[in-house]
Amino acid sequence: MFEFEVPEVDYTQYSNRQLVAVPLVVLVLSLAIIGGWWAVTGAPVDRGIDFTGGTELTIGTNATLTNEEIEATFDEPVVSVQGITTTSESTYENQYVVTFDNSTNVTSVRSSVQSAEQLSLLGSGTTSPLFGGQNQRLAVIGIGVAFLGMSLLAFAFFRTFIPSIAIVISAFSDIMIPLAIMNLLGIKLSLGIVAAFLMLIGYSVDSDILLNNHVLRRSGGFYESTYRAMRTGVTMTLTSIAAMTVMAVAATLFGIGLMADIGLILVLGLTADLMNTYLLNVTLLRWYKYEGVNR
Repeated sequence: MFEFEVPEVDYTQYSNRQLVAVPLVVLVLSLAIIGGWWAVTGAPVDRGIDFTGGTELTIGTNATLTNEEIEATFDEPVVSVQGITTTSESTYENQYVVTFDNSTNVTSVRSSVQSAEQLSLLGSGTTSPLFGGQNQRLAVIGIGVAFLGMSLLAFAFFRTFIPSIAIVISAFSDIMIPLAIMNLLGIKLSLGIVAAFLMLIGYSVDSDILLNNHVLRRSGGFYESTYRAMRTGVTMTLTSIAAMTVMAVAATLFGIGLMADIGLILVLGLTADLMNTYLLNVTLLRWYKYEGVNR
């Protein structure tokens, strides 16, 4: 029977500066990437048609075509071509989702498919720029409210500045790191990925409150309490990472792009949470326990 044991980390071998250096450097690099992207593109991350507006066509074919050959079918510029999995009952061997920006003439691109010999139009959908803008505002409000609620909960629960701000900084970093990696990997922001970020806030506050509660409110020394929290928190997070990895791989194999992106974002965010919780948060708690309370 498989048994997993969380190894005990000897934090006494490292100073606070050594422990906090890695998560802070990663956070600063992430903010630099996001800031640079914002300066160049006018947005902190590339937005999908959920937020910018645009058109998606679902097309089918029995021919084996490259993305370039599909793009050449249209006079309008194509944003992306993504293959999707077909079932045994499907009429067509290959199906694709072709995405256009909000300046595209929908009638023109539909006509291009209908006039192509090897392609058939299976469906289409359009998001207006106005509706996309509303989605963007609602997404920002949703994440802002969730983050504010998490911050207020942390301060209400511990009622001291350092332990509470440690939770807030950790959650902030958990979001910024995958956001920066999205830019590097070319993943566009969608409503599904916004949901993934909301889930990350929940995961982050779980592990951080667990750690803070063990250290500040349970009996035992600092390092003993930290290890008790790690045994539960690390096991919980690694289990979630494994589940999200399986989801991302399965979604990739079946051509479900959105689910694959959500799984990847959660894996990145949860991995960042391990670093932030057990390096950054532990460092701030140790400083608070051994130095801060004496001031």
